[in-house]
Amino acid sequence: MPWKNRAHGEESPYLPLGPFKLRLPFIHYRFEWPDYVQGLLMCAVDLAAIPLLIELLGMPFEAALAVVMLNGLLYLTHHLLGDPVVPGWITPAIPLIMAYVQQFPEGEQRVYALIAFQLTLGIFSIFLGVTGLAGKVVSLVPSAIKSGIIIGAGIAAVTSIFAVGGRFESFPWTISIAVGIAFYLIFSKHFQVIKQRNAFWAFLSKLGIFPIIILAVVIAPLFGEAPWPKIEWGFTNPDFATLWNEYTVFGLGMPPLALFISGLPTVLATYIVLFGDILQSKAIIDEADDIRQDEKIDYNPNRAHLIFGARNSVMSILGPDVTMCGPMWAAMQVVIVERYKEGKKIMNSIFGGSGSFRWGTNTGLLLMPIVSLVEPILGIALALTLLIQGYVSVRVGILEAKSQRDLGIAGIIAAVLAIKGAAWAFAVGIILCFLIYGKNFFVGENDGTFTKDVEEKIG
Repeated sequence: MPWKNRAHGEESPYLPLGPFKLRLPFIHYRFEWPDYVQGLLMCAVDLAAIPLLIELLGMPFEAALAVVMLNGLLYLTHHLLGDPVVPGWITPAIPLIMAYVQQFPEGEQRVYALIAFQLTLGIFSIFLGVTGLAGKVVSLVPSAIKSGIIIGAGIAAVTSIFAVGGRFESFPWTISIAVGIAFYLIFSKHFQVIKQRNAFWAFLSKLGIFPIIILAVVIAPLFGEAPWPKIEWGFTNPDFATLWNEYTVFGLGMPPLALFISGLPTVLATYIVLFGDILQSKAIIDEADDIRQDEKIDYNPNRAHLIFGARNSVMSILGPDVTMCGPMWAAMQVVIVERYKEGKKIMNSIFGGSGSFRWGTNTGLLLMPIVSLVEPILGIALALTLLIQGYVSVRVGILEAKSQRDLGIAGIIAAVLAIKGAAWAFAVGIILCFLIYGKNFFVGENDGTFTKDVEEKIG
């Protein structure tokens, strides 16, 4: 097999396809069974999109499952075409997209709005990938506005859980316990120390949020917040006919042009959040590349834009999805990369790890025992995902600011975004930046707010 003949320091073998590099399992990369098995279980997180589709569009469960399965197949395109990541949703933007789409009456108008939004985002991403303008577009947005958009996305994610009628009211005990344990396992310094000393805790940390989801399966029934799962055997039965006849352009036709225009501010806000994932992807891959000198990893942001842009465009036609198609699933990317760092014997190629994992999640979506196990707590899994993403978004958003004035502007933008939406947030941000920075609108200022601690240590 070609993957066995990779010379030290070279890329994994591939077939060139223009800007893409085709790699097939067993031929161009070794199939990694540990990552495949983990993927079988972690498909539970992919399934958490189903409650959103039911809530937002009124989809039947089986039609929503069809959307998740289509999305799952398109996840495979990243590693197959040369992008060394575990792709996922644009999680921080989900509350923004839901708030935008909910402005329209439930039914055809809301479906049209979602189709137009996802298609616009897809075409915009492809354009940036083809022209190589991705970094330049984001660099033109003032730091205060970028900071406010990302912080606002985090706040919107949290408030969507705790607002009146939100998921916390349905699962207060389960969410409290599950989120508390999840935050300890993921963000606690204490846990980071003990997992270095104990193999069991180290193994648990590599499973991402899956152990928390299994815990929720048990906790929710004990507190009377969800029924015990009824395990069913066999294979799942996604309803593609209902999906395509009632929720896509095949049954409804193309959305009116006005919906493509009205969604532009929220599309731009979503892209700013998405671009943060691109930067994070590159940082994680570069770190792995430094440690694993035996394999050269080619991460190309323009290629990534082409792939997730195409995913969004295709999904807007075949199965519009409020979670959108993002460049990276951060939690699982870190888990795969940490295993990859352990050496060539553990994981021959980064493409073997990321690809095998996504083959695993696709297999899991077909298996009724797995789907039926987690079905009662999908709303809890979604709440957990949004709260973790809210924490990360606020942290990352604050660090986008360069000064105290930036932070002040960002705070106003974030609040407006969470309450009034992206269009209002951009308008308020532009006005505040002009009033406060004037001719330095694009530059802003750097008052040393985020370098003080570093300077003190150096001194």
